[in-house]
Amino acid sequence: MNQQKVQNPETQVPKTPEMNDRDFLNDMLATEKYMTQSYSIALNEASNQTFYQDLSAIFNETQNMQRTLYNLMFKNGWYSIDKADQNQIQQTRQQFSAYTNQLPVH
Repeated sequence: MNQQKVQNPETQVPKTPEMNDRDFLNDMLATEKYMTQSYSIALNEASNQTFYQDLSAIFNETQNMQRTLYNLMFKNGWYSIDKADQNQIQQTRQQFSAYTNQLPVH
């Protein structure tokens, strides 16, 4: 398996017991991720249309902020992703293709 990372050069921050910029952004990103998950559940449970629309707007703002924080962390080299090799991609594609073959045809 190919373990190459996609990452920008890391912006250095002080390594002290106090929280630094990376720590704050990481905490904010984790909070936004948690909030989007919670709003998603609330959207699934909302029975009132007006409430649903309000929650949906808040969810979208929260999701956009999560993405902004992710992009900022990635830009500073504090977030990396693994490159998938072609075999992984093909294997996953075949797996999900098999799932779609099990779905009823309309």
